Amino acid sequence: MSDSVQIIETTDITSSNKCDFCSALCCSYITQELDTPRTMHAFDVLLWQIAHKGVHVFKDGNGWYLLAMTKCEYVMPDNRCGIYETRPMICREHSNDACEKEVPINEGCDLYFQTFEELDSYCRKRFKTWDKRLEKFEAERAKEKANK
Repeated sequence: MSDSVQIIETTDITSSNKCDFCSALCCSYITQELDTPRTMHAFDVLLWQIAHKGVHVFKDGNGWYLLAMTKCEYVMPDNRCGIYETRPMICREHSNDACEKEVPINEGCDLYFQTFEELDSYCRKRFKTWDKRLEKFEAERAKEKANK
C-alpha cells in the first residue's frame, strides 16, 4: 500500500469534518418546490421540463420538486465554497446531518424521475386516458382553425 493512501474509518467522520470527505454533492444541483401535480396538463408540463438535460423531478415527504443538476459556480477546486462569508441564507441553513453523501437524493424520495420516458411511463399508469389527451388537443386545435 502506498504511503500517500489514507484510510479513513467511518467512525472518524463527524458532522464537523464530514464535508472534508465530500465532493460538494449538496452544491451540485438546485431544487424548486412545485405545486402538487394532479391533472394531465400539470404532468404534461413536467414532461416538458424533464425533457431538458439535467432536469429531474421528485416527490418526497415534503412534496414535489423540480431538480436541476447544475453545480454552483462558486465551488472551488477543493470543493469548498468560494463565497463562504457572503453565501446565501439557504446555504447557511443547510445542515450536513442528513446529507447526499449518506443518502443520495434519488434514494431518499417516494418518486424520482430522471428521464422523459420514466415520467411518461408513470403518467400512463396514473391516467388511463393519457394518450387521448393528445387526440383531444389536436381535435380542439383543428376546430379553432376551422372557426377562423
